Amino acid sequence: MRLTEPLWAGVALFTAVIGITLSSYWIWHRSIGADAAKFNRKATSLPRPPDELGETSVVGVLAGSGLQQTNPSILSRDFPRFDDERVLQGRYLFERHCAACHGRWGDGRGELAEGMHPKPRKLTAGVFKFRSTPTGSLPMDLDLERTIRRGIANSSMPSFQHLPSRDVDALIVFVKTLSSNWRRQAQPSMPMSLPAEPAWLYLTVESETHRVVGKELFAANCAPCHGERGDGSSEIAKSLEDVWGQPCAPSDLRHEGLKCGPELMDIFRVLVTGLDGTPMPSFREAFTDEQLWDVVAYIASLRRKPAMDATKAEELDEP
Repeated sequence: MRLTEPLWAGVALFTAVIGITLSSYWIWHRSIGADAAKFNRKATSLPRPPDELGETSVVGVLAGSGLQQTNPSILSRDFPRFDDERVLQGRYLFERHCAACHGRWGDGRGELAEGMHPKPRKLTAGVFKFRSTPTGSLPMDLDLERTIRRGIANSSMPSFQHLPSRDVDALIVFVKTLSSNWRRQAQPSMPMSLPAEPAWLYLTVESETHRVVGKELFAANCAPCHGERGDGSSEIAKSLEDVWGQPCAPSDLRHEGLKCGPELMDIFRVLVTGLDGTPMPSFREAFTDEQLWDVVAYIASLRRKPAMDATKAEELDEP
């Protein structure tokens, strides 16, 4: 029986696919397969489906990080020296908890991202709003952990407070492989020095004087974007955009749950560091620490949060 020409073509194609598959597996096994096989499935508290950390997931890790399968030395040359097992663990956790919004490759194009506002962070850009480091710097690990554990109020970013520390650490390690900014960093960013909260901040009478000063500073420097009442309804609010061209309306400062965090120190930190990727600048050079706390005092009054009693204030004032 003679084979027809289309059947011959099909046989040839099938043979070629088998050959490429076997060659790819051999290359993978020679380069990283032995190390990947050591990954401990019990390293995280989350359950894993059978073979989920096998060949496909490992190749996906490399593809997602922009690495070449045939050159294992790139892992240590182009990226910070991370523990390989933690990268794999972080990749699994990212796909499980984060990819639906941030996208499988961290590009902010997850399946659920289309209808979200604000849009999920584009982690491949290496630009982060909530940091304790200077403007234009990468965040500290503690900054990333704070965002992961707290979530971001008034957004679609939930809290992952339930994750054990080892899982959060693995997620942070993996997030650092998503942007080339981490490997271009000449030296680790250092957090900016922030003063302690002043005791008067929680005393009704003493804070009133500072609140009046803060109101004047707010009107001159913050109201053009946040509005005179701090509700984010200024004339230019609707036209503001982030560095990716997405709408970036100023926060309504009357809410107790601000995106930066629930504490007054969180507001102070944002005034010092600014929010990278947004029109919100740093006021570190423009104001003294006392003036910044005056502004914080005024914002606190917009939130209508009851003042703390004198006992708590005295505790804050203790060395």
